[in-house]
Amino acid sequence: MYRFFIDHEQLNNDYIEIAGDDYNHIRNVLRMKIGDKVLLSDGSDKEYEAVIVEYCGSERNDCGSSAVRLKITDIFGNNRELPAKITLFQGYPKGDKMEQIVQKAVELGVYEIVPVMMNRCVVKLDDKKAAKKVERLNLIAESAAKQSKRGIIPKVREVMKFEQSLEFAKSLECVIIPYECADGMEYSRKILKEAADKGSIGIFIGPEGGFETSEIEKLKGLGGNIISLGHRILRTETAGMTVLSILMWLMER
Repeated sequence: MYRFFIDHEQLNNDYIEIAGDDYNHIRNVLRMKIGDKVLLSDGSDKEYEAVIVEYCGSERNDCGSSAVRLKITDIFGNNRELPAKITLFQGYPKGDKMEQIVQKAVELGVYEIVPVMMNRCVVKLDDKKAAKKVERLNLIAESAAKQSKRGIIPKVREVMKFEQSLEFAKSLECVIIPYECADGMEYSRKILKEAADKGSIGIFIGPEGGFETSEIEKLKGLGGNIISLGHRILRTETAGMTVLSILMWLMER
């Protein structure tokens, strides 16, 4: 079944109307018919099964603007979210790598993504460009959430400076930093296993050029755990996905 996201306030007893882009997708792209079923998520712990009962906004009715009306047929809890809220702090990469990172991170269960401008980032964004990039990235996050049947749409936050990201990470229970100069796989395994039992986790990933030593020292000062991901040097778009994959595997019940 196809999945769509709604606001809980849209519910009217056992019915809901969906307009805008999702209406266009349901009617004109998917060409769904009266009687077809969909899944609806309200972004928390509720998932609804609903059946299409009417297309509104035509000469056949007086629903107002174009919308599709659905009837809720079943309500159940959502078990597709990880028990911990994982925030990925991604050093902003060049090209379209950020789009790939967002898509795959959402599939792997990330809670939110923070693009971070670090010292060795090649890309330079002014406020206007950054806002447009983030808008585009949030659309990718929504699409990936639908495809992977997530219960929420992970948010891509505004682009932060490194110091801002450190402040943002202070509230997290555990911070993990994969670093090519780290060693000790037993220590890394221990940290990842311990992290899997936490309620909130931050993962800091450096850009193509890696972290500067001063950034690593500041992350250590935050209480961050510097870990190794093995003997190979991973690309920036691979490192975060590796940590997320390990944590997802350890957390899934």
